[in-house]
Amino acid sequence: MKNFFFRFFSFLFSLHLSAQTCKPTAKYVLANGEETEDASAGVSAPIQATFSANPEDIDGWDARYEWKAYATEDTTDVLVHRFEENLEFTFTRSGSFTVRLMATFTKDDSEVTYDSQTESTSFSVVIPESKLEMPNAFSPNGDAHNNIYKAKSTHQSIVSFRAMIFNRWGQKLYEWTDINDGWDGKYKGRTVKDGVYFVNVTAKGADGHVYHIRKDVNVLTGVNNNGTGDTSTTTP
Repeated sequence: MKNFFFRFFSFLFSLHLSAQTCKPTAKYVLANGEETEDASAGVSAPIQATFSANPEDIDGWDARYEWKAYATEDTTDVLVHRFEENLEFTFTRSGSFTVRLMATFTKDDSEVTYDSQTESTSFSVVIPESKLEMPNAFSPNGDAHNNIYKAKSTHQSIVSFRAMIFNRWGQKLYEWTDINDGWDGKYKGRTVKDGVYFVNVTAKGADGHVYHIRKDVNVLTGVNNNGTGDTSTTTP
């Protein structure tokens, strides 16, 4: 009798090991182009996320997948709800979010379900509030230091951005829309003369905050990195 129960429970255990299940994974591409597999510690938006169900032992089974991303503190606040094996989604809101996978596998009269929430394999995505500051000076002199006028590196969770540079007569010299880009101090291929210029920035954060920044930009070329003092400047 003991041998019977031993064989029986061994059989059940082997069924559990080969049961239909999922091994979900996540990959996030951050705003600066870097990739990570963990966004729970807080990462700047926008984030391009790819979630994969990675089903196991489902040969001969029909599969149905359901992905849902929602605010962690309010499950009724749903960002995306799709029925597909893999999910691609771009997060553009600040806050704390949970990404949950539910799957159902059927074969004849058998049905097996998987829920990442009960399996403690759901994903957490945390996006901090937005922040944006622009400097008031730079030195485009080719010395590999502060040569580009751009948003301060402390910026975070900015989902739209537009900046324009003007001279003192209101003439637009440069414009860019990628927050990681900037102005090299040139106009028509030549570095502008030292002096005061102006930047006008319109941006929006993942938290809904709208930025309107207008400030002076001081161009301070000094001498270039070869020590000649020839900065090849022009006055637009």
